[in-house]
Amino acid sequence: MNNTSNLSTPAAVTPATTNTKTNNDSAEELKVPPLSGWLTDLHRHHHKDGDTPNKQVRTIGVLTSGGDAPGMNACIRAVVRAGRYYGYRMVGVNRGYHGLLRGEINELTAGKVSGILSRGGTFMMTARSKTFPTEEGIKSAARMAKVFGIDVLVVIGGDGSFKGAQKLAHVGLPVIGIPGTIDNDVASTEYTIGYDTAMNTAMECIDKIRDTASSHERCSVIEVMGREAGYLALNVGMSSGAEVILLPEIETDFDRDVIKVILECRNMGKNHYVVVVAEGVGNSVQIAKRIEEITGIESRATILGHLQRGGSPSIRDRQTACFMGMKAVECVNEGRLNRIIAERGGKCVDLDIDEALNMKKSIARDEILGAKIIAF
Repeated sequence: MNNTSNLSTPAAVTPATTNTKTNNDSAEELKVPPLSGWLTDLHRHHHKDGDTPNKQVRTIGVLTSGGDAPGMNACIRAVVRAGRYYGYRMVGVNRGYHGLLRGEINELTAGKVSGILSRGGTFMMTARSKTFPTEEGIKSAARMAKVFGIDVLVVIGGDGSFKGAQKLAHVGLPVIGIPGTIDNDVASTEYTIGYDTAMNTAMECIDKIRDTASSHERCSVIEVMGREAGYLALNVGMSSGAEVILLPEIETDFDRDVIKVILECRNMGKNHYVVVVAEGVGNSVQIAKRIEEITGIESRATILGHLQRGGSPSIRDRQTACFMGMKAVECVNEGRLNRIIAERGGKCVDLDIDEALNMKKSIARDEILGAKIIAF
């Protein structure tokens, strides 16, 4: 079950009216736009500390987990500012679940999240923990949250982070998950924070690599992130005009899907080629070596790696982060806990965490076919 309600806002004040004379000296009322009054009313309804819509919750914790993604800072900012608006005490957990175990928890004020909207990465940092996934680790983390008075924990990350959040929920710590990963591989949502920025970063790199490839009549094999999901590779490859796109979801016949395509492009008059490879497919250096050995075309591999994680988030990622962050606080206000925030059908919704983690998604076959049709 999902909910698509919006953050509640105070009712607009009754618009003021003014009288004016017409040519016939008859008075008629002209309504004044209520925007300024509404903003004043919004300020007036700022909740005092502790005066929260959900009386069972006083403190909300926020952490980022897993791989960083552009827009995570924007999401932290939205959660903190929305939470403080409604009177909650906001705390941040540094270094993800590892930091939760160690009690690396500090209060977050509006000032502490000021100036981070345009920054990539996560200012609260993220780290892996070998202890947390264990049964004892989960209990210790929930105990530490209790020590710091955390009533609800907002977790920004991917599927692995959500599985950790689910385990915390099962031992009594309420959670809200917000999807943030450049791979866009969270099944419950159509979009994850960081995906748009990462695609644009990779596309710009490939455009530049193509420039030099055309100068030297080379085949460029470019590896992008995506160990188990090829969303990034498919969309970046299509947008950069790659002749070949290799995805982990599709079994590859190397001679048919790579060699034959490159040679057909050469026979049509092309003198440079781009092959985009998702990291889960295989070693891009070895792929480039095989292409050169079989075709005689000079080939070079480029691994974009963590370059794709960095950079200032795009407007798409900033907006999505803001809306999802506010939605998380809405869920707390209305007592809908143990939820995953998601984008479905262009709307921001929340789903039960157990249901969300049982969902599956895969790349549509017509998208893969379309990429091949327009490749050359």
